[in-house]
Order: sequence, then C-alpha cells, then structure tokens
Amino acid sequence: MNTLWVPLALVAGFLQILRNAAQRGLSDQAGPWGATLVRFLYGLPFACLFLAFVWWLDPPASFKIGSDFWVAAPLGATAQVCATAALIQAMRASSFGLGSTFQHMSLPLAALVGVLFLGDRLSVWGWLGIWGATAGLLLASWPNKGIAGGIAGFKAGFYGLASGACFAISANCYRLCGLAIDPNAPVFSATFTLVCVQAMQSVVLGGILFVVDRRALAALAADGRASWSAGFTGAAASACWFAALTLAPAALVRALNALVEAPTATLLGWIRFKETIDLRRGLGSALIVAGVVVSVWGQIAAS
Repeated sequence: MNTLWVPLALVAGFLQILRNAAQRGLSDQAGPWGATLVRFLYGLPFACLFLAFVWWLDPPASFKIGSDFWVAAPLGATAQVCATAALIQAMRASSFGLGSTFQHMSLPLAALVGVLFLGDRLSVWGWLGIWGATAGLLLASWPNKGIAGGIAGFKAGFYGLASGACFAISANCYRLCGLAIDPNAPVFSATFTLVCVQAMQSVVLGGILFVVDRRALAALAADGRASWSAGFTGAAASACWFAALTLAPAALVRALNALVEAPTATLLGWIRFKETIDLRRGLGSALIVAGVVVSVWGQIAAS
C-alpha cells in the first residue's frame, strides 16, 4: 500500500476543520443548507484550478472512466450533501467541538461498508485500532447535561450519527470513483472526481435553494470572505481526501482524519466559540489518538 495516503489524510483533516469553522459561522445567516452549499459552489472554481494544475504537472498516461464511476459519483455526492447538512445541525444543536467529533462515528461504518462491498481488507490491529478510536469518540462526544442535555443532546446525537453514516457511504463511493478512473494516478483521479461531484452538488443543491430559499444564496454572497474561505479550504481538503481514498481503505482515511480533527475541533471550539473542555473529552481524544496510531501502524506493517 502506497503510504502517501498518510500525509494526504492528515492535511485533509486540518483543512476540514477550517472549512467546518467557516460553515458553522455562515449557518446562522444562510441556514444549514446554505452553509452546506458553500463548500461545493464556492469550492468548484478552486477544484477546476487544481485539476488543470495536476493535468499540466503530470497528465495521466491513459484516461478512461469505468462504469462504476457513474453510479458511485452521484450516490457519493448525495450522501456528502446530507452528511454536511447533518454535521452543521449537530454543531448547532450542541457545540462546534462535539458536532465535529460526532461525525467520526463513520469509522466502524466505513470499515464495514468497505469490507462488505469493495473487498477492502483490514488487519487485526487495524480493526482493534478502529474500534478503540470509536470508543474514544463515544467517550468524547457523549453529551454533558449542561451543554447538550435532554432534547438538544438527542438531536445532536441523531444528527451526528446521521452525518457519520452518510460520510461512511460517501467515502467508499469516492474510493470506488478513484479506482474506476486510474488507481495508479491517485491525485489526478481524485481531482477529476472532485470536479465532477462538486459540479453535481452545486447545480442540484444550488438550483433547489434558488427555487425555495433565495435568502440563503443572498447570505452567502453577502459574506463573500467567509464563503470563499470555506470554498477554498473545502476544495483543498477534498482533493487530499479523495486522493487518500484512492490509495487506502476509507476506514483508515477516516481514522487518520479523526486523529487531526477531534483534538483540533475541541481546541478551535474553545478558542473561537468559547466552548469548555472537560477531562472526559480529553481522555476520549487521547483514546482516539491511540486507536488511530494502532490501526494505521498495523495496516502499514501488514502491507
């Protein structure tokens, strides 16, 4: 297994936190669906630039699109839109740190989908690490009574689990897309997939909002700096993420994302959104880190 996926997944995780923060800030004015659209619509021009640069730098030796692409791309695009909207709702119902952590419940789901439908193989250490990181996520994200108790806690958990499930589906779909183009040219395959799915997402979701909620589009245009920031960081994160998915099973990529995102989201929530950090969340984050290290090390050693 090419270990290039490791730095790609780490960089993607950091960029995704910056994008999530920009989207969370926009959600109060543009609503959850407007804040979801911004990463696709404002990210599409950057995705096109990335594709042009990759083509100029290292054009693929051959270019063909397998039939699986045209099934996996729209399915992954739809699942990612739903996952993003659910993530934003989870952050609004609880906190930025908790909502960002909840989405990583996709770890065991991504592993199961990859094994059952894509033929992925994980080592024993890989499985142990993934379940250990999942336990850490549960510990870190279990709602405090004072923060997200009662109905708010239930809503946050529901949206978080829905986000994780949809991210698990989209991650494996995008892995299939990359393999359907050229697994030996992961960066090109990733950026080509990125342009295609973001174009689909921008047209469909943008068209729906144009008909039913033009105020959300106006809110995005009014805060151009935040919108373009979310678009750039989202496109850059997705380019790295898609390339990593072409090289490694989705569960491992999501696990390494969690290594960066879980502690970084907690810290950013404390700095920007004035959220509190308690001992339980600190222990949960430590367990996440340990689980991810074990799973990644075990998979690399097995390969």
